[in-house]
Amino acid sequence: MKANFLATLILAKGIAGHAIPRHSSCKPAAPATGKAVYFLSNDAENSIVALPIQPDGTLKAGKRNPVNGVGSNVIDGATKEPAAPDALVSQSSLVISGKTVFAINAQSGSVTPMTISDDDPTNLLFRSGGASYIQKPFPNTIAASAKNNVLCVATTATQAGVSCAGFHDGNIDPFRSVLSFDLGQSNPPVGPTNTVSQVLFSDDESMLITIVKGDPMANKTGFISTLPVSEIDSECPHDTRTSPEGTAVLFGSQIIPGTSTLFATDASFGAAVLDIDAATGGASIVGKQALDDQKATCWAAYSETTKSVFVTDVAVPRIVEMSAKDASIISQIDLSHTGDAGFIDLAAAGNFLYVLSPGTEATGAAVIVLDIAGGQGKAKFLQRFNVEGLAGKNAQGMAILQ
Repeated sequence: MKANFLATLILAKGIAGHAIPRHSSCKPAAPATGKAVYFLSNDAENSIVALPIQPDGTLKAGKRNPVNGVGSNVIDGATKEPAAPDALVSQSSLVISGKTVFAINAQSGSVTPMTISDDDPTNLLFRSGGASYIQKPFPNTIAASAKNNVLCVATTATQAGVSCAGFHDGNIDPFRSVLSFDLGQSNPPVGPTNTVSQVLFSDDESMLITIVKGDPMANKTGFISTLPVSEIDSECPHDTRTSPEGTAVLFGSQIIPGTSTLFATDASFGAAVLDIDAATGGASIVGKQALDDQKATCWAAYSETTKSVFVTDVAVPRIVEMSAKDASIISQIDLSHTGDAGFIDLAAAGNFLYVLSPGTEATGAAVIVLDIAGGQGKAKFLQRFNVEGLAGKNAQGMAILQ
């Protein structure tokens, strides 16, 4: 450390003691916290709930921003009733690009873009173009590529597939059908199996990736669809579909930055790290890990601070930290003391992890905050912020303004 400091001092002042002009090539330090947390109420009056993040990472009272759209629920295959929690059986039901939040309206079949106010990140403003309709029922997951100015939405009912549109300054062009998936679904769809899980872009934004769950009980195989972004506007887009060996109900996924790998949960066993071949679009297993006592491990969030992935289970009150390289278990955070039955969507920002809880009749919905500044295996419970009155068990999605 002393040698490095001395070398810096010599460079800065020069051997003769004179200053030497120089420019730093260092990147600015990543912020320790985000600015606000966003998720969907997914109710009949669908809204984006926005909670401000304080300097210590904790949350405080925010706002419910109606989006002029209607949320919805899949039908639970076991109970034949509207599913809740996990009403949309997906990850990424809203996404941020620049100063715009794009929100899914499952019942309306539309996407609402809203601008984040410069003065208050919890105050969202309608775009002049308003909601954009997809022309297919039950959209449940969305991805945005700022590099390509492309917005893609997956639908998972009678016309399952992916539709995409250009977006400029937050306004959305008309959607165009890009891919179709023959799932044989109803409207609303029956889940959670045999539905689309997530749509997302590769790290370099050159490839569109869609995760589709299988249904082992019906002998239906899930798959990963990959499509070059260059083909989105073609007359006949051709994707590659792979069913990685040992996977069955692939769900929430995270691109590992700077790599060609994808971390994916699988509700049938735990989670896996997959490599996406840039040339062929095929996906192969790098490593996989079963989780003991899991009920349905479905959501994942990568943290740049810990260089690891955190996963949640809707029916187990814990968060499992896993390796981004091979999915091995790093730590398990027991949160049973919060009174929550389990957790769904989550996202990391700086030194903190934010986790959506659908709550119980006794506790109500909430966002759990973990301090992860200590690095791998050092996550600590920080706060349980109750959002009762803003959202309930239908709530879904998680995005953070950095």
